[in-house]
Amino acid sequence: MVREVRSLGLETCATLGMLTANQARTLKDAGLDYYNHNLDTSAEFYGEIISTRTYQDRLDTLEAVRAAGLKVCCGGILGMGETPADRAQLLRTLANLPEHPESVPINQLVPVPGTPLAERAPPDSFDFIRAIAVARLLMPRAHVRLSAGREAMSDEMQALCFMAGANSIFYGEKLLTTGNPDVERDRRLLERLGLRAEAVASDEQAPRRAAAHPCHAETSA
Repeated sequence: MVREVRSLGLETCATLGMLTANQARTLKDAGLDYYNHNLDTSAEFYGEIISTRTYQDRLDTLEAVRAAGLKVCCGGILGMGETPADRAQLLRTLANLPEHPESVPINQLVPVPGTPLAERAPPDSFDFIRAIAVARLLMPRAHVRLSAGREAMSDEMQALCFMAGANSIFYGEKLLTTGNPDVERDRRLLERLGLRAEAVASDEQAPRRAAAHPCHAETSA
């Protein structure tokens, strides 16, 4: 699949869970550009959410991905019951990796009925915006991506996220199993804020953005 997408001149990103060093090299050899593997939360809170793999397992996968020469997409989810200190620790862990991730998605939990987190209250809007600002300060060259949960955010909240340092969104009708804001709504919002999508590179310069994951749009003032 990676080779087929690359043959179209598109940039590729995959989310396949835990990887060994050999698996990461195989993906690199196939032409993969980015590998997404989120830490989700702090090491201290992680055990409250996930029991099938350890935090160190995730860090080991990130190490294998980076060693293979792949770009790293790694962030977390806010609103799972973590404390502000947990959010700060997550961002500190990301910033203290040997190299900052090129892409840092910050997600707001989308509660799904019937799941253990269905009744979790969303994070305070200003706390979420502060997390965006801290991510930008700690990782100044990363694409800080305003990711899942935008469908429940007002235009005003999203605008403050952009002003705080977010410079990318996931753009399209669906994010795997959750909804995403309507494409036209996003276009109107970016136009109101005077934000423009980054220019698409020519085939000679680099692959175009897109498509092994939901499309994203990077913005510039």
